Amino acid sequence: MSKDAKNVPALRFKGYSDAWEKRKLGEVVERVTRKNRDLVSTRPLTISAQDGLVDQRKFFSKTVASKNISNYFLLKAGDFAYNKSYSVGYPWGAVKRLDKYPSGVLSTLYIVFKPKKINSQFLVTYFEGTTWYVSVSKVASEGARNHGLLNISASDFFDQQLFFPTKKTEQESIGLTIKVLDDLIAATQHSIDALEQAKKALLQRLFDQSWRFKGYSDPWEKRKLGEVLLERNSRSGAKQLLSVTIKQGVIKAEDSGRKDNSSSDLSNYKLVKVGDIPYNSMRMWQGASGYSYFEGIVSPAYTVLIPSTETDGLFLSYDIKRNKMLSVFQRHSQGLTSDTWNLKYPQLSSIHVRVPKKNEQIQIRQALTKLDALIAATQSRLSSLELLKKALLQDLFI
Repeated sequence: MSKDAKNVPALRFKGYSDAWEKRKLGEVVERVTRKNRDLVSTRPLTISAQDGLVDQRKFFSKTVASKNISNYFLLKAGDFAYNKSYSVGYPWGAVKRLDKYPSGVLSTLYIVFKPKKINSQFLVTYFEGTTWYVSVSKVASEGARNHGLLNISASDFFDQQLFFPTKKTEQESIGLTIKVLDDLIAATQHSIDALEQAKKALLQRLFDQSWRFKGYSDPWEKRKLGEVLLERNSRSGAKQLLSVTIKQGVIKAEDSGRKDNSSSDLSNYKLVKVGDIPYNSMRMWQGASGYSYFEGIVSPAYTVLIPSTETDGLFLSYDIKRNKMLSVFQRHSQGLTSDTWNLKYPQLSSIHVRVPKKNEQIQIRQALTKLDALIAATQSRLSSLELLKKALLQDLFI
């Protein structure tokens, strides 16, 4: 053991000031090599960076383990496993604890261990952060092999140097703090999922007219999209570059996080005004459209639609992104593969939709935008919680 007065994290709980100890991982955990000889468990596990150790049958909807799992590692609740494979967001692999089941089996390609002289929840929290990347990267310096499998042995993994608080109570406090935050993040994500399902159900009920607002009973009118959405072909005006995504709809191109591939000559780019509905003609059947809250320009590859005066643009933008409409767009698209689908305005304009009077359109749009605002607020809260967790993981560890 070695102590250094500088070995303290940026953030400490009140009452703790001692320097942390620098120790090898193998000194505070015990490697697990027990095999599933007696078929104690028939649950094949895999490591998901987001969901932890999960049943393969749930994660992949099938079993990818060998038929003979008697030589697999037998994990018990509380055991940890290291998947030394690169994945997005996890450049040095992921370490997860078995929490969901009393036992399970895992390929011997994984490194399995259990806490010996360290708080288990602290260890979970430690491996949720990124400070351990420094030490593991030193012993995996030869890079990747075998389709992303890091070149690191079990002995090298357990030889990595880590810093730990000397007092178990400080370990417990750190672990519990992040666990409470994790539970809050999970609950918030659950709320988003529930709201998304509610929106999906609301869209179906409102547009199949099984739900009507009080005071509305007139049948909806069958119209061609070309009668309610006109094409805009202006090629001058605003200079702000816009993009259309499947999930976010119309956004500023600078907010897309993608490389700017626009031409230096923007003279043939199409004008988009607030209230227009631009769409990607090659991905319209996937939902690449949206109501624009911005004035700007889009690539000539896009089609820009102008709602007619008797049509509420937001109402129509919800209608054309419904799954039922997307399947219709796919049938009308030209091409044989997902790379060549193309739904230009002449084809789109001939597709039929059912449209209520404008005042009912507005009622429907207002209900959906309120729900969208609630979803956006909840997503913003989730992002804030995730940023808080990231900052805490950075400051609570050395």
